[in-house]
Amino acid sequence: MPTPSLASLPIRRLTLRDLAACADLSQDRGWPREEHKWGFLLTAGKGYGIDDPDGGLVSACVVTEYGPHEHPALAAIGMVLVAGRHARQGVGRRLMRHVVSEMGPTPLTLHATPNGRPLYEELGFKVTGRAEMVRGHFTPGGPDPAVATRAATAEDLAAILRLDEQAFGTDRTHIVTRLPAFADQLRVAEEDGRIIGYTAAWPNMDTHVVGPLIARDTAVAQALIASLAAHTDRPLRTDIDVRHEELLAWVKERGLTSTAFNSVMAYGITELPGDWTRRFAPVTVAAG
Repeated sequence: MPTPSLASLPIRRLTLRDLAACADLSQDRGWPREEHKWGFLLTAGKGYGIDDPDGGLVSACVVTEYGPHEHPALAAIGMVLVAGRHARQGVGRRLMRHVVSEMGPTPLTLHATPNGRPLYEELGFKVTGRAEMVRGHFTPGGPDPAVATRAATAEDLAAILRLDEQAFGTDRTHIVTRLPAFADQLRVAEEDGRIIGYTAAWPNMDTHVVGPLIARDTAVAQALIASLAAHTDRPLRTDIDVRHEELLAWVKERGLTSTAFNSVMAYGITELPGDWTRRFAPVTVAAG
């Protein structure tokens, strides 16, 4: 039987049963398999994909929605991948057009690599900022942070959710409440009994990814990163908004090095909601 053309293959919703196929697709494109992250994204958000008649997936992506369930205030698109054997045949463009159409009036955001940016610009996405990926073993140095930090408890959840919504600009309870199971560490910073920042470190291959990182100011963000580093032997990795120049300089002084830059892009809005001065790093660039 002749192989169907890529344009005729249906786009369908992915489920957790597609986890191995999504990881295979990552590996096909030279990415880590990242099964832990794929599982998180497929359960917290919506996956879209195209099946390959010969097995596996031709293409896949995930969409994570935020705000009211019926009328999301924002949706993040990530993990946009096309199998190497089907690259440069319009598959990614077709999948992205489908997702944009499916999301209707919901504003969209994504982190674009230099290679992916031209496609997203063609679809109407505009650059609103940049994030710098840094990675390395954290080396303590300088005076101890004056900010008190500790492991989060169940009693902290309400305060964390309030702080997160103020910084992120819309509700993401379905993400934050998954962090205790997803992350190896969930820590808070407090002052006079009030939570002024929080962060998590979740396992990704041989690293611990720092994210989300929400903090009142740079000093609080520094204290939270240092507290995570003190409880892991793995290298840290995170994606910091480049406007946080002081924090970027500080982590580089302590052993992390720049590995990549991504463009933060938006569709349907001119800038992301929330307070960027308190939003230092995302949960993962795939989820905004």
